[in-house]
Amino acid sequence: MLPLTFDLPDGQQRTVPVRTLLNAGYAGRSQADVSAHIAELAELGVPGPTRIPCVYPLAPYLAMQVDEVPVQHERTSGEAEWALVVAGTEPGDLLLTAACDHTDRLLEQHGVGWSKQAAPDVLARTAWRLVDVADHIDELTLTGSVLIDGESTLIQQGTLAELLTPQYWIEDLRSRGLFELGTVLMSGTIPMRPEVDQFSAGWSVELADPRTGQSISLSYAVRQIPPPVA
Repeated sequence: MLPLTFDLPDGQQRTVPVRTLLNAGYAGRSQADVSAHIAELAELGVPGPTRIPCVYPLAPYLAMQVDEVPVQHERTSGEAEWALVVAGTEPGDLLLTAACDHTDRLLEQHGVGWSKQAAPDVLARTAWRLVDVADHIDELTLTGSVLIDGESTLIQQGTLAELLTPQYWIEDLRSRGLFELGTVLMSGTIPMRPEVDQFSAGWSVELADPRTGQSISLSYAVRQIPPPVA
């Protein structure tokens, strides 16, 4: 069990050993947004889901706080998301942070779960207590940007009102016996701008609270590893 450590706004730190890592998919509240995401993936050769929303369990070690993601080829990309981190079962133990689900888009054509297993879920190093933002959760904004020719370019922008709520997933986790210390759930993503190249040299994600002006962000470079010698 690899731990994640989060800085909280009050100066405290919480270290969480990840036991269960789950990636939600097709988790938009709007059916139009879900259909757009399915069409977006279909252009990459990815078959549509058999149920909505989906949940893909991943190896816990794929939850990382890193500044670089090594990849095997140029057809990989991230997805701007929020992550729910269960640091305990009391209300104040539930953490919310920014995250990016990096995915192998070539492997995705053969299986979504396989493609997510081939790259990490990158989480920010800071987090909020969910109780502190729960009363205005839909107002929080989510932004994804890619690095193209050294310039940051916006590729995703929306609010948490576009996605199923943390409370929805808390109830889902409870129903399946997974609401326990060490569970990390990734939210699923919002639509990408089709005119922006997602296969970039880097990704960044920001989760922001317009009421307080505070934000949580992460960024990482994408580095292609040498080809195999075989």
